[in-house]
Amino acid sequence: MARRRRASKIEIVFETHSTTTDNERWVASGWLDGQLSTLGRRQAQELRERREDDEVVAVFTSDLGRAVETAQIAFGGKGLPIFKDWRLRECNYGMLNGTAVARLEIERTKHVVDPYSGGESYLDVVARARSFLHDLPPRYPDKRIAVIGHSATKWAFDHILEGTPLEELVEGSFRWQPGWLYTLAIDA
Repeated sequence: MARRRRASKIEIVFETHSTTTDNERWVASGWLDGQLSTLGRRQAQELRERREDDEVVAVFTSDLGRAVETAQIAFGGKGLPIFKDWRLRECNYGMLNGTAVARLEIERTKHVVDPYSGGESYLDVVARARSFLHDLPPRYPDKRIAVIGHSATKWAFDHILEGTPLEELVEGSFRWQPGWLYTLAIDA
C-alpha cells in the first residue's frame, strides 16, 4: 500500500522596506541601496512592534541597504536568523535607477517582458522570486517566515502565489499596507 504524502505549507509574512530618503524625494531607487529616512526608521520600529508576537522563525531580506536596514531595526536582536538574498531585490531599472518616479511610471508598463535599458524586466523579477520560493521548502515546512522586499517583489509574489496577471500588477499603483500574508504549498 502506497503511503500518502502529507501536504504542508510555508506561511510568508511579506513587508516592504520602510520609507527612504529617495521615497520622500519621489526618486525610484531601483538597484541603488537607498537609506531609511527618519520616518522610515520609525516605521521599521512600528513593524517590530506589529510583529512582536508573530511566530516567525527566520527573516529573509533583499540585500539592498534600505531593506537590510528595515530588517535589522524590525527583527534584529530577537535571536532570529536574518538572511540577505539578492533575488528579493527591486526591479533593476538599468539606466533609470535613481530617476524620478513620474518618469518611471510612464515607462513601467513597457517593461513587463522587455528589460529596461541596462536592466531587467518584471518577468525577470518573477524568475528571481520563483527561484527564492523554490529554495524555501526543504528548510521551513509548516513554519512562518518574514520577507522584506520591494514593490516588484510583492508583485512577483502576487503573480506566482495568487495568479494575478503580471501586466495587471505593473499597470496598477503599488498600495502600501502593514504586511501581507502568503501561503506557499509544498509536498512533504
